[in-house]
Amino acid sequence: MLILTRKQGESVAIGDDIQVTVVEIQGKQVKLGVKAPREVAVHRQEIYEKIQQENIRASQVQDLDLSELRQVISSESQKADKGGK
Repeated sequence: MLILTRKQGESVAIGDDIQVTVVEIQGKQVKLGVKAPREVAVHRQEIYEKIQQENIRASQVQDLDLSELRQVISSESQKADKGGK
């Protein structure tokens, strides 16, 4: 990990397209500004981790049992054929 010291108003360049600027320092809190192309996702670490967890969860969705759906569709179709609701 590269560790740099920056003062308020100073920046760090990452490649040609990304710039991180120290916007404000208040006590133990630092506000950063990030300039990056729209196609580069920029998130706080805790948000990034939640996105990753959700992506993993979504990729592990079990196959759905479609037999119940077929029964509902068949039942609704029969009702429509009889003119009912």
